[in-house]
Amino acid sequence: MSITAPKTLASNWQTTPTPCAELNDWLFDQGSLTQRLTQLCSTAFTVKLLAEGWQTLTADECQTLHISDGSCGWVREVLLCDGAKPWVFARSVASQAALYHSDFNIDQLGTRSLGAILFSQPAFNRGAMYIRRLPSQELPAQVQSLTQQHTRVWARRSCFTKNTLGVLVAEVFLPQLWQDTQHLDFNTL
Repeated sequence: MSITAPKTLASNWQTTPTPCAELNDWLFDQGSLTQRLTQLCSTAFTVKLLAEGWQTLTADECQTLHISDGSCGWVREVLLCDGAKPWVFARSVASQAALYHSDFNIDQLGTRSLGAILFSQPAFNRGAMYIRRLPSQELPAQVQSLTQQHTRVWARRSCFTKNTLGVLVAEVFLPQLWQDTQHLDFNTL
């Protein structure tokens, strides 16, 4: 199945922490976000698959993965949820050429968590964490409706590498997460 080209999760990513230590704990946590969310769920951790398939990667994704502009890649977009309540939107991409030369079957995950697999395979190394305030209108339409009245949400991304394979994972923290976990509404910071 292929998906249409998204609005880009464009550049302006940075490694500079925010002034809020509690928010930085979420944004720069090097552990498994899946594991952290699972521990916080009041019902059951679920992965809702929104879309996956081959498509042309954005220029920013190509640059980050060190591949030619306009390269094709596998794109997977999911919601990480507490039961049916979406907490995080995740977009994971990997180059087609690198996937063909690897033994990693990202196209067969279904509703399993990519994070759980990446953290269970010690051969994957996580690169630096980058963060940014992301305008809601850069998110896919079905995710924009989950940001409520917020015009900007916090996002982070990092690249997991194994030999020549790079898997770029971007995670967008939705307002429902902050509400359900009784944190400040970090999206207003």
